[in-house]
Amino acid sequence: MPRTITVGVDGSPGALVAVDWAAREARRRDVPLRLIHAVRQSAEVDRPLREAEARIARRHPDLRIDSDGVAAEPVSALLTAAEGAELVVLGSPGPAGGVAGLLTGSVALAVVARSRRPVVLVPGGRHQDEHRTGARGTVSRATAVPDVVLGLDLSDPHDAVLEFAFDAASRRAARLRVVHGWSAEPYAHDEIGAAEAGQSGATGGRTLSEVLEAWREKYPGVEVAEQAVIGTAGPHLAEASGDASLVVVGRAERRMPVGTAIGPVTLAVLQRGSAPVAVVAHA
Repeated sequence: MPRTITVGVDGSPGALVAVDWAAREARRRDVPLRLIHAVRQSAEVDRPLREAEARIARRHPDLRIDSDGVAAEPVSALLTAAEGAELVVLGSPGPAGGVAGLLTGSVALAVVARSRRPVVLVPGGRHQDEHRTGARGTVSRATAVPDVVLGLDLSDPHDAVLEFAFDAASRRAARLRVVHGWSAEPYAHDEIGAAEAGQSGATGGRTLSEVLEAWREKYPGVEVAEQAVIGTAGPHLAEASGDASLVVVGRAERRMPVGTAIGPVTLAVLQRGSAPVAVVAHA
């Protein structure tokens, strides 16, 4: 079965924003778009799918659309659908929803925590992934697609996360901004050492530039900006999301006593970020 971009729909305005994002991504990757609506009562399945289909048909008439209405528990249905997807797209309450919004988005969080495929959570109310045009409708470096932002754990970088981020930037013709958090504590009495470490992203092992070297060679058309920040990367990524087309973070596939963990950096971006967030699982 060919890979798809799979998006969850539930009839809400936020889900329709996610559908729009998913349709653009399907066109970008030249794959079909699959709409999934899962509820416990089968009588409720059809209407949101028909509305989403009509919306996409108007905006992307040449895009292949497959729809599935499933009378099932939403998390299980979406995880099953994810097995045949390049990525799964879901609506997210975003920062306006705060903690309460995240609670109402428990389905999205559960899918993020358990999916082995990349999951993109799209906040409602803002179009993040279009070229910005100048006064005369022209696209330039200053008005092009906003950066793709990658949160990188330099102590444990993973190829799946790096490849997703570089590929996303390449497909968008966007700059990739790589944000890495580091601790200034070892340099408490050495201002020069701290400044040098901050510029290079060094953590006592490989530098940020060394980690990125092979990926720069694989994606020579992607402009890369390195940003080492003091402390955990979560708040910095949330701030960077304000002017980003996509934020990419990783999630380790590790089992907890109850459920599966979402790390603090990922959770901070989901709580406070304003751009779509791609969560990429890795071993």
